[in-house]
Order: sequence, then structure tokens, then C-alpha cells
Amino acid sequence: MKKPAITQAPIHELLANRWSGRAYDAARPIERTHLISLLEAARWAPSCYGDQPWRFVLWNKANDAAGWQLAFEHLAPANQAWGRDAPLLLLVAANTLFQHNGQPNLHAQYDTGAAAENLCLQAEALGMMAHQVGGFDAEGLRVAAGVPAQFAVMAMIAVGYPADPATHSAEVSARENAVRKRRELGELFFEGVWARPIA
Repeated sequence: MKKPAITQAPIHELLANRWSGRAYDAARPIERTHLISLLEAARWAPSCYGDQPWRFVLWNKANDAAGWQLAFEHLAPANQAWGRDAPLLLLVAANTLFQHNGQPNLHAQYDTGAAAENLCLQAEALGMMAHQVGGFDAEGLRVAAGVPAQFAVMAMIAVGYPADPATHSAEVSARENAVRKRRELGELFFEGVWARPIA
């Protein structure tokens, strides 16, 4: 299912087609080569000092059903309703300290977001979809996954191949078929000074 963004000027189709779908094909696992491609895309994101502060913990239902279930149970109930069909769940964390000097890395979360977006774009390029999730028990999953205290737990990402929305619940189907919306450019982008909308 494609839902390209409606833009004021053309953008690359990879960017236009990326969206956070919920109707996953539960019967289709992610091939190992595609899994590694997702991780390579994240690995090659830019970062301050080349520090690569991101860390991803992944649970692949195809070869670690128990681990996947543990991660799934930390999703908020609303996200469990559709996340149960995603074959891959990832936890995204950012190292709050620079590796080269142990000082606070104020850019870690920014850089980690770039790595996560790279992964999401690679998923789109491979015919998959990725849905980033903020609704989960971050501290519970930190403990369950053994994430050290110096890492900020940022998000989870569900990844898999899309399915026909009609094969899912009425709620998921309605959300999949809803029109994509964004704020107007002038609300988000300012020219020269704050709150002067780009013309």
C-alpha cells in the first residue's frame, strides 16, 4: 500500500512514500540480508565527532520468539493492537557520553534520530515499513534488555512487510486508509527570524 506525501515541491519518492503503517504481514519474516541492510543504513548515519552514539537492541520473532514477546509486552496496549504482527521490534538508545572523552554528548539524541530515520528509509527502499513508537514502558524494557544507565532509551521501532489493511481490525484499517496530513510549511519553517513564515 502506497500513500505518497502531497508536497508543494517534488521530493524523492523514497521520502514521499515513507510512512508509519500499522498493517503488517505476520506470516512474512524479514530475510537476514534485509535485516543487515537495515542495520547498515543506521550505522552510516552522520554523528558529531563520528561518535555513533546510537545502540539498537533487536528482537526478531522468527528466531527469538520469547525475546520478541518480552519486548512486545512493554508496548503500550494501543501499540500492541497492531504491533503484534510486526516480525521485528527494535529498541533505540543514545549514549549520553562521548566515547572519546567521557564528556556529555548533547548531540546524542539528535544523531540517534538520524540513525533511526536511516533505518526507516532503508525499510521503505526494501519494500517494508517501519513505525517508530514512543508508547512503551521505557524503564521496564531498559531493565529487561540490560541497557546501561548512561544510555537514554529513546524509542521502539516495529518493522515488517505491509499487508492488506482489510485483513486487520476495523481500527487499523481505518488508520491505514486515512489521509496523511502535515502542518503547512510556514508553521514549521521560518525565514530570517522566528515565526516569519517561509514564503
